[in-house]
Amino acid sequence: MQASASNQPVGTKPVESAVQPPLIVHVIHHLGVGGLENGLVNLINHIPPQRYRHAIVCLKGYSDFRQRIIRDNVEIVALHKREGQDFNVYPNLFKTLRRLKPDIVHTRNLGTMEGQLIAVLAGARARVHGEHGRDVFDLYGKNRKYNLLRKAIRPFVHHFIAVSKDLEGWLVNTVGATPERINQIYNGVDSVRFHPGDGERVRVAEFGEPPEGFFTENTFVIGSVGRMTEVKNFPGLIRAFLLLLKEVPFARERFRLLVIGEGNSRQVCRDMLREAGAEALAWFPGERADIPELMRAMNLFVLPSLGEGISNTILEAMSTALPVIATRVGGNVELVKAGHTGTLVPPDEPVAMAGAILEYYRNPDLIAGHGRAAREQIEANFSLDAMTRNYLRVYDKALCL
Repeated sequence: MQASASNQPVGTKPVESAVQPPLIVHVIHHLGVGGLENGLVNLINHIPPQRYRHAIVCLKGYSDFRQRIIRDNVEIVALHKREGQDFNVYPNLFKTLRRLKPDIVHTRNLGTMEGQLIAVLAGARARVHGEHGRDVFDLYGKNRKYNLLRKAIRPFVHHFIAVSKDLEGWLVNTVGATPERINQIYNGVDSVRFHPGDGERVRVAEFGEPPEGFFTENTFVIGSVGRMTEVKNFPGLIRAFLLLLKEVPFARERFRLLVIGEGNSRQVCRDMLREAGAEALAWFPGERADIPELMRAMNLFVLPSLGEGISNTILEAMSTALPVIATRVGGNVELVKAGHTGTLVPPDEPVAMAGAILEYYRNPDLIAGHGRAAREQIEANFSLDAMTRNYLRVYDKALCL
């Protein structure tokens, strides 16, 4: 894998064969820990190298997350976009696309959609745009200014990809994309890497010590994973956890909270727990490379989002045979089958979330049954192979224009 700190290539230029596979340039905001980025890495790693080559153009930059790409010929370019409106990013993107000469340009979400126009000017043969979810500033996709931009760029997009049926319907009804130009493709999950545990929690210590007494036979670990940003609403999970500590006898002896991720609400959540005298009952280990192992140490997975496309962390939890409590927003209702694989609660209602957690705590058979059903659903409908095949159909179709 090659990585560039500017819009110039680095590393040894590969020897070009007479006929190379088509090149897809993926344009994203930043390559770091996140569901969109995780899906991109999984896709690149699983598309056969003889079918397509890949490059990633990051409008801002990239982190060590890029090391999860196992293909050794993926060039990564950072354009170092400044915060706010940075008009320099457009000529830099144009120059980069002209140099790379992509067969397909694939942009993702609103922040990169203007890249479709640059791709037209740069002579890209085919153009694909993916919608993976919305942020807190436009939870329901109703912002007039943003939708005017989407509608203006819509004619330049050959194919749209929506990761949920909710987003597919929004593309048709709000953005005005025609159904035949939209492919709804669910994210896939690595069901080998994320597999059910065997109950031996002690192995987690290999990846960094949790607080003393956190993982024991008697503790009930409520877990969550995600970017700790406003749209994920982790303070809502903290409020639910504090309600349990207040209302349930012996809760401080039994309940533990594990939240994996980084973001601006991480310190807010820790401050809330500290003020309640409950900081020792929670662990915020930050970004981790051992998420599968940590998930196998959880009893229950909770996602408190205000909005979602299709949550990779829900899929990973289900693959780990964890029942899932999620808010009834976006694509969550397409993943969590209430009463079968988990429970859906209204967004930002800590009382309802606390009640759902308590129901699982009091009923181990419910945990086991919903966990088994969740794993079965992953194996049947959310494999990486199925996701890869569906993306390949879109890319192949795009090149037949």
